[in-house]
Amino acid sequence: MISILLGAIITISCIYGFLNGNADELSNAVITSGQTAVELVLTIIGSMATWGGVMKIAQKSGITDKVTKLISPFLKLIFKGLDTGSEAFKAIAMNTAANLFGLGNAATPLGINAMRELEKLEGEKSYATKNMMLLAVLNTSSIELIPTTVATLRLAHGSVSPLEILPCVLAVSILSLTTSILCVYAFDGINSIKRHRKRQAKKND
Repeated sequence: MISILLGAIITISCIYGFLNGNADELSNAVITSGQTAVELVLTIIGSMATWGGVMKIAQKSGITDKVTKLISPFLKLIFKGLDTGSEAFKAIAMNTAANLFGLGNAATPLGINAMRELEKLEGEKSYATKNMMLLAVLNTSSIELIPTTVATLRLAHGSVSPLEILPCVLAVSILSLTTSILCVYAFDGINSIKRHRKRQAKKND
């Protein structure tokens, strides 16, 4: 489906460019876009390697452990009933810590591991539990103290102050995360009521 949409967008753009007399600009864009894409990828790789190294140093020096302890009370409030000494909770804490530093490439494998640990702990494979949904929300709508990827993209496109967006990123991240968590609890409550009604109906039958 995505390939169809992208193909349609490219086709429409080309047709629109020719009809508006921008054939030269379109041709130049086709020729130079490949080079620009490679340069951008190399810039992002360099940034990811740098911050990935910083994350490794933070892990070896125990900084991430301290950050994990700091955010544990917050995670306890969200993941109610989850054993704080379990491997699932530890993986969730590490995933959250990586997201706080804007290291999505490091957070992804930690998030996958956390989801697997939750699956083992809760013994549910047929549907996503509340904690699984909360983990997905926490991973995708995470709060970033240092938005490294976005800052790198801004720098690559000529931004003089790539981190000036930090206050806006923090505000939007906190708002989106809060809204997402409330939605998970609301929908889980609705589903719990539905399941309770179904059980009651079966008993009455």
